[in-house]
Amino acid sequence: MKTILAFGDSLTWGADPASGGRHPIDDQWPVALDATLGAGFRVIAEGLNGRTTCYDDHSGPCDRNGTRALPVCLASHSPLDLVVIMLGTNDLKPALCGVTEGAVAGMRRLVQIVRSYPYSQPWPVPQVLIVAPPLLLTGPAGPLTSELSVDQSKLFAPAYAALAGELAARFFDAGQVCEASPVDGVHLEAGATRALGEALAPVCASILSEAT
Repeated sequence: MKTILAFGDSLTWGADPASGGRHPIDDQWPVALDATLGAGFRVIAEGLNGRTTCYDDHSGPCDRNGTRALPVCLASHSPLDLVVIMLGTNDLKPALCGVTEGAVAGMRRLVQIVRSYPYSQPWPVPQVLIVAPPLLLTGPAGPLTSELSVDQSKLFAPAYAALAGELAARFFDAGQVCEASPVDGVHLEAGATRALGEALAPVCASILSEAT
């Protein structure tokens, strides 16, 4: 059994842009990934609304800093074969960071955490897949749909691809298979989040076959 941790924010949690609630479980991309991979794989969904790569956000009801949450997840879900990280969108909030460069620094730290965590022997160090979130859309007023944030979101894919090359990690651009809903300019509609999970399946399977 190959175990995959899907670590992310509201896009991973399955936020519904229309209702403000949560998509049905089958419409969440980690579940779609699990179903598409089929037997021999298990995908653990670890999404949190508002989660950042490494920045504190005290406006929420819980700790949203990914660098503090990730070690806990690694401990509770090990052994893991692959960690898929899709974060950075919330880093673009002006009060937290506001620029893609800061998200890249945070993503670098998250990869370091995966690779330096003291796993129990003989558990291997998991592989890492960095996923660039889809572009934001200019639309309803809000902290994530300003012109500045939208422009910065266009830098995610090239910046994360370069980071993955630097760190010898794998990379996937979610924007190639899904796009943010025009309802709020941030979150994914049901079909889009399912499409992301399905598209990630062959990528994850390839990574894990190479690691065998």
